[in-house]
Amino acid sequence: MGLLNLFSFASLALSISTGVQAVSWTATPFNPASVPLAVRSPYVSAWLPQGAGTALNAAWPTFWTGTNVGWAGYVRIDGTTYNFLGLPIVAGATAATQKSLDITSTQSTFVMTAGPIDLTANFFSPVEPTDLVKQSTPFSYLTLSAVSNDGNSHTVSVYTDISAEWVASDDTLTVNWTSTTTGNVLTHQVQLENQQLYTEVSDRIQQGSVYYSTDNTASATYQTGQDAVVRAQFINNGVLANTLDTNFRAINDDWPVFAFAHDLGTVGTTASTPVVFSVGQARDPAVEYIIANNQLQARSLYFWSNYASVADAIAFFHSDYTAALGRAQAFDSQLQSDASAISTDYAGLVAMSVRQAFGATEITISKNSDGSWNTADVLMFLKEISSDGNVNTVDVIFPAWPILLYTNPALGKYLILGLFEYQATGQYPNKWACHDLGSAYPQALGHNDGKDETMPLEESGNMLIMALSYTQKSNDTSLITTYSSLLDQWTQYLIAEALIPANQISTDDFAGSLANQTNLAIKGIVGIKAMSVIAGMLGDTQKESNYSSIAASYVTQWQTFATASDGSHLTLSYGDDSSWGLSYNLYADKLLGTNVFPQSVYDMQTAWYKTVTNTYGVPLDTRHTYTKSDWQSWTAAIVTDDTMRDTFISSVVKYIGNGENSVPLSDWYDSVSGDISGGFQNRPVVGGHLALLAL
Repeated sequence: MGLLNLFSFASLALSISTGVQAVSWTATPFNPASVPLAVRSPYVSAWLPQGAGTALNAAWPTFWTGTNVGWAGYVRIDGTTYNFLGLPIVAGATAATQKSLDITSTQSTFVMTAGPIDLTANFFSPVEPTDLVKQSTPFSYLTLSAVSNDGNSHTVSVYTDISAEWVASDDTLTVNWTSTTTGNVLTHQVQLENQQLYTEVSDRIQQGSVYYSTDNTASATYQTGQDAVVRAQFINNGVLANTLDTNFRAINDDWPVFAFAHDLGTVGTTASTPVVFSVGQARDPAVEYIIANNQLQARSLYFWSNYASVADAIAFFHSDYTAALGRAQAFDSQLQSDASAISTDYAGLVAMSVRQAFGATEITISKNSDGSWNTADVLMFLKEISSDGNVNTVDVIFPAWPILLYTNPALGKYLILGLFEYQATGQYPNKWACHDLGSAYPQALGHNDGKDETMPLEESGNMLIMALSYTQKSNDTSLITTYSSLLDQWTQYLIAEALIPANQISTDDFAGSLANQTNLAIKGIVGIKAMSVIAGMLGDTQKESNYSSIAASYVTQWQTFATASDGSHLTLSYGDDSSWGLSYNLYADKLLGTNVFPQSVYDMQTAWYKTVTNTYGVPLDTRHTYTKSDWQSWTAAIVTDDTMRDTFISSVVKYIGNGENSVPLSDWYDSVSGDISGGFQNRPVVGGHLALLAL
């Protein structure tokens, strides 16, 4: 299935039982641990930490790490002011009451009751997988619309601001700012006074600027200054003073904020036209990338190729709002339709996953020697958020792979192409596939010393599987043609090492190293078979036959090594009958259609999983009770009956909505308690939740 043919589909309200105490508002599909507000890139990532049920105006939005990104909102009705966003403490405002929360794959919509008015706040982060300009544009929308709830007409004005906390987590740093107060769009721009190229501190980029904008309507007003002063101006007057503070200072020095207000006029029982705001972070260059001869290339976000300036990009972003919303609604509906065909729980799960998965990525291009943009040179970069911070980690791309196959396989190519390009330069000294393109995002500096995290079997198998699956989905053979020698080199490693895996780590490196891993052997064998198929595509029938025979022989031997003596399940490691684990790498065999493993293995594992399911799912393996949501989704896609499939899915959904956590979705959690593990949060591997849609 895919999103190639979008069509209108009526929204389906999902009712999912999560076991959490009831909140005072309706939630569709459910209340997650953290609600995505503005999630477009590794540096545009604002969330509402919700836990067991925190309203939009009962906490400050946070960056994914948990540090505040000040975002405040008021609505003034007939002279009475209500706070609907954030937690500003300024006299004269009453808290609005949250009425509902609706989450789709691109939008989080809150309805807040403020006396006689219902205010709809829609946080909309576009997902445009087939448009590289739009997908790489690092901005997100907030729109506000009001409607009377008592049948009468009321005078209404609205206000929002952001603080300089959007720029950095260290609030002692000095910032400066400027405002554009003419033209079709009003914009506040704020940035660090002292910038550092390609440098992160506490996962925040120390480069570029944050932009907060709104349409320049006849009633629009603006103001910058101390938080309490600017907010009081609106609370007391319903308009801003059109004044600009030029006293540049530290983020926490009288907390400068950047505000806009709009007078909606008289509002009755027909909803007012949405007022559009946008927020984002832009920098140039974006990524430093190693090329041949240890040279470094500065790469820019793709959207720069389409605009003369950030101001032009913002102006288009605002003028495109209505069309963008239509595209998003079609995207949401198609995804929901496809996922609902599996279950309503599954539709809720994938809706919670899309923005987070794409929010770890950036699409880049280089420049030609004459300074013009080379839009033919597209590379996508992914940050390994919250675990290592690496660039294009192969075993993070791999679990996220299904969302790329489902939305646009070309994005998968752009994501792994840099890995191929780098290793083809000969600078990486190892004979297996490298682990990542760089230790610290956004610097893709390679590992010319060969000292990247060592996962030779894991990453070699991953690269072969992804290369073939991209080729199958796209009918584009350029990747396997250009890099056939690399693919063959990695296959030779798998032939030597896959059947009896050495004591090494897999993608689940937190579990430690282990010899004779059954699941790791599966990956290696599928990788060998994948190279057989690739060789056939390239017309090399001898290699095709040879590699196919090797894979088949290995499967026969593997079954003897990996099956418990009573024939009830696969072991975690050869010979240990008391051990078992999620055999999620079998998914690759189904994805590629290689069918190198017999159906009896899938049937056996399906029956076994039914006997080891805990409250929040099946443990990753017998070493611990923790599990992974991505690997459970992969496994759900290949079990042989719908009951176990649905058990996997509903267990993950129960965990997501259990009210025990308040961080962006963590893929690593305890299957008994539902608590998150190891600080994992906001990782792009949740793209793997779409595994059932990618087959």
